[in-house]
Amino acid sequence: MNKNVLLATGLLVGTLLTGGTLARAEGEKTPEALAKETEAACQATATTKATPAMIMEKVNEACKLLEKEGKTALPKFKGKDSTFIFAGTYIWVHDMDCVMVMHPVKYKMEGQSYIGLQDINGKKFFIEMNDLCKAKGAGWVDYMWPKPGEKTPSLKISYVKKTTCDGKDVVVGCGVYDMTMDEIKKATEK
Repeated sequence: MNKNVLLATGLLVGTLLTGGTLARAEGEKTPEALAKETEAACQATATTKATPAMIMEKVNEACKLLEKEGKTALPKFKGKDSTFIFAGTYIWVHDMDCVMVMHPVKYKMEGQSYIGLQDINGKKFFIEMNDLCKAKGAGWVDYMWPKPGEKTPSLKISYVKKTTCDGKDVVVGCGVYDMTMDEIKKATEK
């Protein structure tokens, strides 16, 4: 091989290994396409009503997966074939500094800090989630957030649980719409 072919091959391999955009593996989806696919899966599964027990079970399952596989498990939370896209909802992961580690629908949130994010009522819900997880390990937080495919915020109540991913504490969350905190309490007290 001549030097130019070797150089071009090296650049291509280097770009692929570092996650560059020069080339994409066959069948690999762009983050935008994967987010749209995930959102469509959320909407398609919304005919099944999420229950508090169902949400807690999926969060616990996600925590075990992250503890076992670390960040290599994150792709398993996205796409139409993910078992973590269910009943019109999804799993997300953020860290104890309120930085989004993984969001299957709003991928542009990943890597961003949401420590100061407030809902339309002024609630800094990421801080509240983290405080709850620090104090109790897990629990429910209510706030206003748009349903998948919508722009207007609705009441969302999320179950959040602290776990470890690659030696770092993170919060795994999943929420439900169209349910009140009283309904959550009644369902979880049984």
